[in-house]
Amino acid sequence: MTMLARTQPSMILARPGSLAGLMDLYEQNYIRLRQLIPDLNFSDEMISCAEGHIDLYLSIKERCKYTTMISLTYRFKQPGGILFQPDLHLTIYHDAKVAEVQHRVIRRGGIIRKNKNRQHKWKMNRFLYKWLGFCLYQGHHFPSILPAKSCQNTNQISVKSNSS
Repeated sequence: MTMLARTQPSMILARPGSLAGLMDLYEQNYIRLRQLIPDLNFSDEMISCAEGHIDLYLSIKERCKYTTMISLTYRFKQPGGILFQPDLHLTIYHDAKVAEVQHRVIRRGGIIRKNKNRQHKWKMNRFLYKWLGFCLYQGHHFPSILPAKSCQNTNQISVKSNSS
């Protein structure tokens, strides 16, 4: 497997879908996640509100020494309930500085589980890469700040404290 010349220090140009490409994608997802969420120890539940855009919901599912499991989603009100879409469940590996999609919940309530197929991993993590870029472009961010009381298109963050 041959890697092409680097154009940026953190960007390896590897063949899409290859193992090297997948590892680079995991690294890029980690970088974007840390831009979006610089402090994963701040709160278990947070909402990012970017003016004029849909609120982004973050939930910390589990914290371990070397990993953090999170879910990231939008919430859409519908007759009869709330639709979580896309509902991505991620694992962040702090020691390796990578992040990958473990599974996503689909509209009908089923779960698309982690697949051992490299192409499936590539598709799911490529989607995460693009979505994180979109969220950052819209101005979403989960900074380490004091809890906001309201999150109605004011570009503030609403949080649920760990101590609650």
